[in-house]
Amino acid sequence: SDVMSEELARQLEEENHPPADVLLSDEYPDTTSDLMLAQMLQMQFDREFDDQLRREEKKFNGDSKVSISFENYRKVHPYEDSDSSEDEVDWQDTRHDPYRAEKPQTNPRRGFTGKGKNITTKHDEVMCGRKNTARMDNFAPEVHVGDGLGMDLKLSNQVFNSLKQHCYSEQRRSAKLHEKKEHSTAEQAVDPRTRLLMYKLVNAGVLENINGCISTGKESVVFHADGGSLEEQPVPDEVVLKVFKTTLNEFKNRDRYIKDDYRFRERFSKLNPRKVIRLWAEKEMHNLARMKKAEIPCPDVVLLRKHILVMSFIGKDHVPAPKLKDAELSAEDMKNAYYQVLHLMQQMFQECNLVHADLSEYNMLWHHRKVWLIDVSQSVEPTHPHGLEFLFRDCRNVATFFQKRGVSEAMSVYELFNAVSQLNIPVGAEDEAEFMAEVLNQKYFYCFQMKVDVHKKKKKKEKIKKNGGGIE
Repeated sequence: SDVMSEELARQLEEENHPPADVLLSDEYPDTTSDLMLAQMLQMQFDREFDDQLRREEKKFNGDSKVSISFENYRKVHPYEDSDSSEDEVDWQDTRHDPYRAEKPQTNPRRGFTGKGKNITTKHDEVMCGRKNTARMDNFAPEVHVGDGLGMDLKLSNQVFNSLKQHCYSEQRRSAKLHEKKEHSTAEQAVDPRTRLLMYKLVNAGVLENINGCISTGKESVVFHADGGSLEEQPVPDEVVLKVFKTTLNEFKNRDRYIKDDYRFRERFSKLNPRKVIRLWAEKEMHNLARMKKAEIPCPDVVLLRKHILVMSFIGKDHVPAPKLKDAELSAEDMKNAYYQVLHLMQQMFQECNLVHADLSEYNMLWHHRKVWLIDVSQSVEPTHPHGLEFLFRDCRNVATFFQKRGVSEAMSVYELFNAVSQLNIPVGAEDEAEFMAEVLNQKYFYCFQMKVDVHKKKKKKEKIKKNGGGIE
């Protein structure tokens, strides 16, 4: 009877004082107490919050080998969650993680383990292969190494070293390609900054549209476009965009064309290499303006935007005029073209005070039975330290081309040089070394005479301006 009375007393005690988790159990649907109802609702809200947190954690981690836990943000501790399964995986336990490389066992100082036939050295093929497989996880993230640990993959030292060198070379190559894409124009393509400038020209109405590339060279890429409108001046129906390449590879040996030009000498020394390319485009614009003033057939300048020069199109209906080397001319037309080139060289030298410095059949176009000169970005004045040398090279290119085309009236390179420069250097035995030595001797006298003539012209203009525009 004493035992029965003790059990009855314990039962009554449990009924009067239920445990703490009774309030959270679904076996007691009594909701008369406001406290019990509030605790049940709060528990349900916490479970929903934890479920949402688990989903966000799973989505954030994905298939990554490195996972981030939101466990500290949970509202309900795992042992209080009565709905959680007893077999729930502990994501913090990485003891059996197949993607977690085990710490390699180190060999003792003596360099081997075991005894007798069971000796294993640090050069063991199986041990080294597994270590190399585990070390593949140190490669760059973009290298897909796969599940080598799960497959018990063993890589030899030769294979692992080859893979490692390949990964390093690919990283360096991708970095170079990225740099080239961002900061330089490629052949028949433009970098993002240049493309943005071209889009702005279209959006501003200067161009209707850009049709495509029509020519590529060492220093520039030429695009054809349909002209729009400008407030200051009319825009031709067809124009070209000369985009100077922003890569510096082609300009390493061409700085002598601009650094010794007195017009740009001071600005050249203050600019970084990339801004020199913009100066190159500006130089071509000024040279074209001089030639247009002397009525030399050349493109008309429409607009200059940094390293993009917009000019009139020499051709018709999207078809550019052929270069002189590609033009199919009769003997009479070829003879006519020769005398035109001779006259154009004399005009540039005497009226424009310019030497083309890259004149050849590649930079002369044949359009409407006339020779047009293009690509004058490297043109310099005769007083340039290498001006007369550039002129001699131009004369050699012109004389060689027309002599090969069968123009009997074509002068020799020495006669052509004298006809253009009017220096009257004796030809003699036609030895190039002696001829160039005489050219260098007369260069200083010629430069002095040119400066005197420029000074006289300047004084004459000042005197006319002082007299109110009258002529004595």
